[in-house]
Amino acid sequence: MIENNYFLENEDLKQHFESLINWDEIVDAFEQGFLDKKEYEKTGKEEFSLAPGSKEEAIEFYRSVLESAGEIAGKEVAPYAQKMDAEGLIYKNGKVTFPKEMINAVNQVKEAGILPYSIGRKHGGLGLPCSVQAMLMEIFSRADGSMAIALGCMNLAETIERFGTEEMIETYVPKMAAGELCGSMALTEPNYGSDLPNLQTKAIKGEDGIWRITGAKRFITHGCGFEDKPSIILTLARTGSPTSGARGLSFFIVKSEDVEIAGIEKKMGLHCSPTCEVVYENTPGILIGEEGYGLVKYSMAMMNGARLSIAGQAMGIGAAAYFEAKKYADEREQFGKKIRNIPAVRKMLDLMDREVLAMRSILQEASRSIDLYHWKSERLKEHGVEDREIKKDETIKKWEKLANLFTPLSKYYITEQANKIAFDALQIHGGAGYTYDYDISRIYRDVRITNIYEGTTQLQVVAAIGGIVTGLGAKGVLRQYLDEEMNSFSASPELKENRTKLEESHEIYLSLGNGENKDEVSFELVESATRVIIGVTLERSLNKLQGDAKGERANLVRAYNLDSLALLEYNKIRIQNKRTAVLA
Repeated sequence: MIENNYFLENEDLKQHFESLINWDEIVDAFEQGFLDKKEYEKTGKEEFSLAPGSKEEAIEFYRSVLESAGEIAGKEVAPYAQKMDAEGLIYKNGKVTFPKEMINAVNQVKEAGILPYSIGRKHGGLGLPCSVQAMLMEIFSRADGSMAIALGCMNLAETIERFGTEEMIETYVPKMAAGELCGSMALTEPNYGSDLPNLQTKAIKGEDGIWRITGAKRFITHGCGFEDKPSIILTLARTGSPTSGARGLSFFIVKSEDVEIAGIEKKMGLHCSPTCEVVYENTPGILIGEEGYGLVKYSMAMMNGARLSIAGQAMGIGAAAYFEAKKYADEREQFGKKIRNIPAVRKMLDLMDREVLAMRSILQEASRSIDLYHWKSERLKEHGVEDREIKKDETIKKWEKLANLFTPLSKYYITEQANKIAFDALQIHGGAGYTYDYDISRIYRDVRITNIYEGTTQLQVVAAIGGIVTGLGAKGVLRQYLDEEMNSFSASPELKENRTKLEESHEIYLSLGNGENKDEVSFELVESATRVIIGVTLERSLNKLQGDAKGERANLVRAYNLDSLALLEYNKIRIQNKRTAVLA
């Protein structure tokens, strides 16, 4: 693996931070007038000691976290990723043993003070906006996907922070922030993967008032905890009748020491990430929130965050594949020249380069939408604003709708492109890449799960299609977003034509009526919309750059939108062909 600071020596990532992110709006939404700093000055509470008191302090604080993460990821984790992968996990008698290098890596993150990156400051966390959290997930995932997942699980406190009682929050969240507890999501069952409304693990409330859970969960990441740290397993279980569907499901806190870890999966990749089978036998659970809202409210909120985290993970692994391929092409000689100078190889590298830009663009736009909707709302609640007042805010309403669209779009697009980049990166390595001598074989295996777990690409399309169809309506939020953004700069002819093709595809799609005819071409419309949204964000970014940086990026952006031009025409033809077949 390339060993350097994965923040400071990643030019596009650094460029996003320094020039492309609108920190005025992010800091304004997230820091809410720097009330945390004022609380520290008033009370001296240590948990608020790092809270910024100005926009400049906030940006500097975020930068320092990213620089520290980049140093640890690139120089302390990446050199051991291949060894960790080869050693893997050991399961014996219900216990999972981790490689010492992975334990050391997590401990270094903890000692650097950046472990609780998504946990609120008042509970001992760093309290970082999503725009920064996404960068952290990318940085750590580039070094090793398994280690990044472990860090993500140790930050799974948000659901308890949002929906738990004060007693729950005080019992568990500070311990997670201190790295004393891990977190885990237990939704999937052996016979029910994405079909969550029909899962059958049951919870029964006894006469003593204690809920007891019986059943089994499969594919549960870190259900075993991490090293000597137990997990708080956030468990979805049925409290209604076996046929009560989504409304019969509730959400519980379960301690890992109260369940049996029946085994861990032997997987194609992510060899240091424990994927557990968890067995519940009259296991005590603590109800989170209201009975019957486990799936429709609490699990869905948790999954949306998890999906963006997986988008960030795929972003990092995809970037790793690109950088490793570029390095190999710069060093490997064939036919008397570096293989980067072979046109076929250069073409592959150029495509990777612009796709990495596109992936990071949609990831940051999705993160922006969450900061301007979710985190703004949560921060207002923290400081006493009533929920009904927050819901009246038209700006928050707008960004909520966009967040609900951009989250599945980013998860679909980034994970699919990361897989393609890893595929081509291994191809550039040739036969050597197929061996374990190079990291690309591990990267290729690790990235494959990203477009499967936390909702397959096909499910992301289902999640996004409604937002696109209604969003492109006459008063739809996506139409308004595209209009506002494109009016803020001088759009290229390619981008304008792509927008037109999207509108035409949308009209043809609407004419298909309901049912399977639409379903069969939903992906085409989702892909077209995603390419236009990315094209808009990429061209918008050019306004914020100067000199050579702008010129280099402009070439990549134009190439991306030209590629989109052909793809949107193809998708339009596919949708039109479906309409022709329906009318025949």
